[in-house]
Amino acid sequence: MSGGRIYDGFVPGRHLIDAYGNGGFRFAEMSHRGSILALPSGIVAWPVTAMSDVTAENLAPVFAQGTELELLLFGTGLEIVALPETLRARFRAAGIGLDVMQTGAAARTYNILLAENRKVGAALIAVA
Repeated sequence: MSGGRIYDGFVPGRHLIDAYGNGGFRFAEMSHRGSILALPSGIVAWPVTAMSDVTAENLAPVFAQGTELELLLFGTGLEIVALPETLRARFRAAGIGLDVMQTGAAARTYNILLAENRKVGAALIAVA
C-alpha cells in the first residue's frame, strides 16, 4: 500500500477508505499495513490478521463508541467467516447491528453508509 504518509496507530474523525489490498489500507492521505477499525471516533490500527485473532478485548474500541455506532460492518478477509456466538451476543447486548462480509465488500459498503452520514463503523481484516 503506497501513497501519502504512513499511518502510526490513530487518526481522529471519520474517513473514507480510499483503497484496500496489498496487506493494508489507504485513508486520510495515509497508508497503513495491517487491519483497522474505522469508527466514529477515528481509525485505529487493529492487531488482527485472521478471524481466529478476534477477541472481545481487541474489539473494545468498538464497544466504547456508545450511541455513536449503530452498525458495524465486519470484513473477515477474502472469505466470509462467521463470528462466534459469544461475540454476536456482545454486539446484541450493546445494541450494535452487525453485518459480516468479505473485507472488500465491507470497505465499499462502509464508504457508502459513511457518505450518507450513518452511524457506521468497520472492522477490516487486511487482505493481500
